[in-house]
Amino acid sequence: MKKTVLLMRMFFLGLLFISATACSDDDDGDNGGGNDDPNIVEVALGTPELTNLVAALQAADGDLVNLLQTDGPFTVLAPNNAAFASFLSANGFGSLEDVPSDVLEAILLNHVIQADVSSGDLAGLGRGYTNTSASGANNLPISLYFNAESGVRFNNVSAVTSGGADIDASNGTIHIVDAVIPIPNIVDHAVANSDFSSLVAALGAADGDLIDALNGDGPFTVLAPDNDAFATFLDGAPLGGINTTVLTRTLLNHVIGANVTSPDLSALGAGYTNTSVAGPGQNAMSLYFNTSDGVVFNGISSVTEADIVGSNGIIHAVDAVIALPTVVTFAAADPNFSTLVTALTDLTPDVDYVEILSRTEGENLDDINPEFTVFAPTNDAFDDLDEIPGETTLIQVLNHHVVTMANIASTDLTGNDTVETLQGDNITITAPGTGDNIADVEDGAGNTDIGIIAVDVQADNGVIHVLNKVMIPNL
Repeated sequence: MKKTVLLMRMFFLGLLFISATACSDDDDGDNGGGNDDPNIVEVALGTPELTNLVAALQAADGDLVNLLQTDGPFTVLAPNNAAFASFLSANGFGSLEDVPSDVLEAILLNHVIQADVSSGDLAGLGRGYTNTSASGANNLPISLYFNAESGVRFNNVSAVTSGGADIDASNGTIHIVDAVIPIPNIVDHAVANSDFSSLVAALGAADGDLIDALNGDGPFTVLAPDNDAFATFLDGAPLGGINTTVLTRTLLNHVIGANVTSPDLSALGAGYTNTSVAGPGQNAMSLYFNTSDGVVFNGISSVTEADIVGSNGIIHAVDAVIALPTVVTFAAADPNFSTLVTALTDLTPDVDYVEILSRTEGENLDDINPEFTVFAPTNDAFDDLDEIPGETTLIQVLNHHVVTMANIASTDLTGNDTVETLQGDNITITAPGTGDNIADVEDGAGNTDIGIIAVDVQADNGVIHVLNKVMIPNL
């Protein structure tokens, strides 16, 4: 190993000699911006406690030595020799030569920030996230968590050493750190940030080895409730008092099996995706998002820190636990159903539709039991009516849009299905539909110009299909 380091030093000295000769011939050389101050590589070469870092830079793929001699600016979190020794020992490597060069490159890039960041900058921010030069999910830059409230720590595994901060170079700054910073996955990010300690505890308490699952390859997008969100959710109850099945399903309702960034959501504006928890019929649970004012999920949980990137996915911190949704949850969250919500509440005070359609357990005295299938007219569908009828008739109309004790997903339909509604009249569903309709519907009054335009908004107590017309029963 000593021979390897000596050869590396000789190699770099040769590089420096060539660089110095080039600069003497060309006053516009690229040695960190064309001045005489040493660049990051030169500073590392002159720092005895960074000899292993110098050797690692040369051993890695990607020509990192030349990169760190360009103008930058860069901030390098430079593991000292003891840090590299601990890294090799912990991972079963006898020497740097045993580390695959592509792995070594990725780890080293995870110590490079493409900006000049001083310890004062970090102290001013207190704590938060920045990006490294390593690539993670969707080839996005890996996130790096820093906490400068007591010293400066990165990902809660590596600290700036005493006297190791703010080593100036012509093309950036070096901070010497006491541990190599591994490439984090989403579990590592959650563990590193104390704001997620309740989430980490919940993942450990749930059924199904969720921590092991989220250590897997992914991709995952995790909507991560912070500690305050969990405190509100628990409402004073201990975590151990929550039924583990409910806890597991609730946590899985925060996991999307894909990489979803905040720009992805903003480009879509609003809509539905699926989470990793199964609803009735083992159908994937739906999740509504809306980006008209920040990023909000199911109308109740807002993103407070977006796009924390790990190797196997992305975290978005959120300010509320997203409870398992009912059909009422989606109707209230989606502004396309605002007229329907008004009809179900303000315009029909004699029937507590919110209570009825929020039910998750059967055997109710009125025999209106979940699961429900709701055919939900949009605002435009209500606008097409000459007028919204009075309460007595409106109750019959609304009941004509509900099927009880059945979660009828689109996959359950045969193409020509007759279904009895809560009101008592049948509707007939024919698929595929005409024009832009996924399916055509004939209502109890015999109207055939009704279309299902979206399907399978899956809640925990039923499913919603979206209509472009209001159905009328045979009154």
